[in-house]
Amino acid sequence: VTGESVTIGRRRYPVKQVGEVVTRQDRRDFTGGEVIRAMSRLGFTCHAGPDAAPVRVPAPLPTSWALLGAAAVDE
Repeated sequence: VTGESVTIGRRRYPVKQVGEVVTRQDRRDFTGGEVIRAMSRLGFTCHAGPDAAPVRVPAPLPTSWALLGAAAVDE
């Protein structure tokens, strides 16, 4: 499970999948937050999705030098 999940028994299930089975509605008819609120009130353990990995942004000058084919200048 890569996003928000609910623990039922000893397994974790995606919240939208749980909501679809419980309500018998299409998963586009409700939000994950609604399912988490409802399942938490019923005593189930809910888990947030993993934090996003930090994005490394390259420095502009070495990148432009590489694109232009120039050698990097050591200072």
